[in-house]
Amino acid sequence: MSATGTGQASWAELDPLLTAPKRLAVMGVLSRAGSADFAFLREHLGVSDSDLSKQMTALQGAGYVAVAKSGRGRGATTRFKITGPGRSAYRRHREVLHALLDDG
Repeated sequence: MSATGTGQASWAELDPLLTAPKRLAVMGVLSRAGSADFAFLREHLGVSDSDLSKQMTALQGAGYVAVAKSGRGRGATTRFKITGPGRSAYRRHREVLHALLDDG
């Protein structure tokens, strides 16, 4: 049964943006925590600053995360928050993955 309840799930139903493991992991963290700062995500995922920045730019471009920056210089903090569309896309992606894995 597909995630929509109509027949078999299809690989084409997966969100191409969320098939990247790092972006999927970020969305998983943000879906549970609501928001997280750059340093936490970088450490949690074990990625470089530039890699995380690239992943977050893609998610922000899709409207899946919102960015809030505070402070300047060394004390600056960048926080990311999952958006409504991001939460929906993540939920849908997970539903399709579960359906595909259950259909085996």
